[in-house]
Amino acid sequence: MKVYLERHEIEQMEEQATCLRDKLLIRVLFHLGCRVSEALALTAEDVDFAQGTVTIQHLKSRLRLLCLNCQTRLGKSHIFCPKCGIEVHEPVATALESKRQRTLPLDPETLEMLRDFIHRDGTKGLIFRINRHRAWQIIRDCAQRAGLGELANPETGRKRGISPHRLRDAFAVMAVQSDDSTDGIRMLQEQFGHTDIGTTMRYRKVAGRELKDWYQKLWTKRETDSG
Repeated sequence: MKVYLERHEIEQMEEQATCLRDKLLIRVLFHLGCRVSEALALTAEDVDFAQGTVTIQHLKSRLRLLCLNCQTRLGKSHIFCPKCGIEVHEPVATALESKRQRTLPLDPETLEMLRDFIHRDGTKGLIFRINRHRAWQIIRDCAQRAGLGELANPETGRKRGISPHRLRDAFAVMAVQSDDSTDGIRMLQEQFGHTDIGTTMRYRKVAGRELKDWYQKLWTKRETDSG
């Protein structure tokens, strides 16, 4: 079973879109490699047609657990505070928000589609104006009409449906297959907004190119030596 979508399959999904908005959603998710939350947060003001770029705003929320007595940070499994030693009954949960933005290049064809859609729609705020659930429905329905089956999780092998994140995965795998050098991985990290390059490196495993090249070299060297 396949583990990721290929470019021609995503193009097939585009062809199955019933309106410009849906086709544009597929293209933006794939051509930017952005998260669905980032795509849905895009506004007309985020697109710089002169520079050919799109600015992605990413707001991430997380909870931090603290000891009620000394405010030391706790893990979810802590029973006793590692600093003051008291038993943890009710830790204090503090919400933390981190806001980052990145400006990404976008191909001319998708930019022109964005310009056309914004002009037709008279958009001044959010471009897509749909919720996350509707975005998932659009991707799922277009994939089904294109005749695309389920994908396998590369780590567990379990089946999973085609969702917006699979388009982001497809961008990453395509990028790694094109250039898996250190600079290439670093550029992918910047494109995806990963704070930890280890997260980006997982796509090298999915792409499988490095392992295949290594394996091929083993046999090439053996044949050369024996010859």
